[in-house]
Amino acid sequence: MESSLLTEKKPVRFAKIVAPILVTQIALYMVTFFDILMTGRYDTYHLAGVTVGSSFWVPVYTGLAGILMSLTPIVAQHAGARKEENVRPAVQQGLYVSIALAAVVFALIVLAFFPVIRSMSLESPVGEIAIRYLKGMTVGLLPLFAYTVLRSFYDGLGSTRVSMFIILISAPINVLLNYLLIYGNFGFPELGGAGAGYASGLTYWIVFAIALGIAAGGKPFRRFRLLTEWQPPRFLYWKEILVIGVPIGLSIFVETSIFSVVTLLMSAYSTTVISAHQVALNFTSLLYMVPLSISMGATILVGQSVGAGRLADAKRYSYMGIGFAVSFSLISIAILLIARESIASLYTADPAIMALAAQFFLYGAFFQLSDAVQAPIQGALRGYKDVNVTLLMGFVSLWVIGLPVGYAVSSYTALGPYGYWVGLITGLTAGAIVLSFRLRYIQRKQEIQTT
Repeated sequence: MESSLLTEKKPVRFAKIVAPILVTQIALYMVTFFDILMTGRYDTYHLAGVTVGSSFWVPVYTGLAGILMSLTPIVAQHAGARKEENVRPAVQQGLYVSIALAAVVFALIVLAFFPVIRSMSLESPVGEIAIRYLKGMTVGLLPLFAYTVLRSFYDGLGSTRVSMFIILISAPINVLLNYLLIYGNFGFPELGGAGAGYASGLTYWIVFAIALGIAAGGKPFRRFRLLTEWQPPRFLYWKEILVIGVPIGLSIFVETSIFSVVTLLMSAYSTTVISAHQVALNFTSLLYMVPLSISMGATILVGQSVGAGRLADAKRYSYMGIGFAVSFSLISIAILLIARESIASLYTADPAIMALAAQFFLYGAFFQLSDAVQAPIQGALRGYKDVNVTLLMGFVSLWVIGLPVGYAVSSYTALGPYGYWVGLITGLTAGAIVLSFRLRYIQRKQEIQTT
């Protein structure tokens, strides 16, 4: 009876963990969402510039920030094993790593991205707008990476509501700064697309300041003494973070960069096509926040269960995540099919962009189900600290299968730019199938090792 009761409570516990993560992810994503939305209302060329700039920013930032996500399963397993004394040094070393990663990204943007953007065949003044947007984003590099460490600390302990609280405070600030810096209201400079970058950079400083204050003075977290007994960099800790985190980061980079590469390939078409593609990608990415949040919840709960030796619970949480994500995918598919014209009209008043975006939404509906399967499986595998094979599978499904198929369909059929979305659908579907087998293999391996 007790076991049955615990099982019945698991969906509730899963929901309590995932709900704040979902709110946090949506609020974080709203930074980019409102950058695109408010810039689209400002000017089509500025929208295209922000689109190109974000195509460079998003995969690199999310990939390298993904390295720091290794702290979530690390903290979760320490907490599950009741070894809280190991949490503080892990977080402190994670902050050191975050500084190093921020420096790497800054160097990439200045030394690599700017020259590449200037060499692209973009309509004037799209390239210069993209560069100015990226300059604005670099203002917030350091606090954004450091905040990722603190968020992993909160999430690993299951305190996902803290991250939600922080972002809910800061999201409206970002919208206000966009309003001031994009349009030049109340005497502020009118920066257009570049204003969206500077607004985001300033917002990230606010996010980090709030997170640091809670970590240092919040009652549930004082016992960890994160900012006391500060240790110098210790590369043994870095190794644990990087061994788990690099495959996670590369896996995220593989996933996000494929969309950015497709966007850059779209530059062969008109500014109208680029803008319509970005509108559709922006909204479908918003829908993806649900399976992504479920994936993060699975990482936390599977990691805690594995750390405590409750392998049956880890298995239940894995499949629970898939079930929740698939259920939502049916809703998101319906939204895209029924309301695609209305959604497109939120972003732009240009009828040509609206019509093209509505067509892109049709293709976006098809990969909702594949996302709903592969995202929670990836989260569960990270909870098991199984990351290397997941990276390989992601690379093959998207870059070896998805991109070539997309290029072929785009180049040799009448689908044109829509062909790249056909390739994405093909790659995501292949990845979802293979990852399903991998999860089952890892679960059986864990069961054998404990018998």
